[in-house]
Amino acid sequence: MMTALRRMPAPVRAVQLADELDVSLRTIYRDIEGLRGLGAVIDGEAGFGYTLIEDAALPPLGFENDELEALVLGLRDVAVIGDPALARAAQSALAKLTARVPPRQAHRLQHAILDVRRFKRPNPPRIDVAKLRAATWDEETVRFSYTDAKGASSEREVDPLGIVYMQDTNMLMAWCHLRCDNRVFRLDRMDDLSRTGKSFRPRRVSMLRDHVAKIRAEIEAMAEGRAQVE
Repeated sequence: MMTALRRMPAPVRAVQLADELDVSLRTIYRDIEGLRGLGAVIDGEAGFGYTLIEDAALPPLGFENDELEALVLGLRDVAVIGDPALARAAQSALAKLTARVPPRQAHRLQHAILDVRRFKRPNPPRIDVAKLRAATWDEETVRFSYTDAKGASSEREVDPLGIVYMQDTNMLMAWCHLRCDNRVFRLDRMDDLSRTGKSFRPRRVSMLRDHVAKIRAEIEAMAEGRAQVE
């Protein structure tokens, strides 16, 4: 309930909380009083809605104003370009951050002068990206169907190393078992993602470092080639 009160626009009506948490109105009224008894300052009453004034469960955090602006900008960008689970997490994190800073800075967060607009968003992924992120952290090989730029389809088994959110598309950096080499896959061309249960722990960090180094070397070589032609 505290997370819902932090995240939802105030004042939050009891019926909204009940729908959000899938509980009865009686449960909402009881839990509001319980939270107040634990020290949370919640303004309002039944019929008028509730506003979380002070969250006793979260101690204040100290940030410089510029740091807050950077956090707001970053979280709002994630809310725009991230997959659905990541976008929801960004919104929830911003609500929690607002609840933990002093009132003056909470006002700056709620009425920030910086915002993010993307006139062209990446194509939505066709896979559960939250599952892919979990497999990457767990260093577990995944399997999926892939359609390349020419329309050719293939079945891939890869060791996922990292996800890059780019201007026009989101990419998975991985070691491809089919090609026995580093490869980059667009998330919007992947289908039927599944985890295999095969672990490649603890090699992800070193593999990702090698992958990034290879990409940088290729970019530098291309830049040098253009310079020689000019």
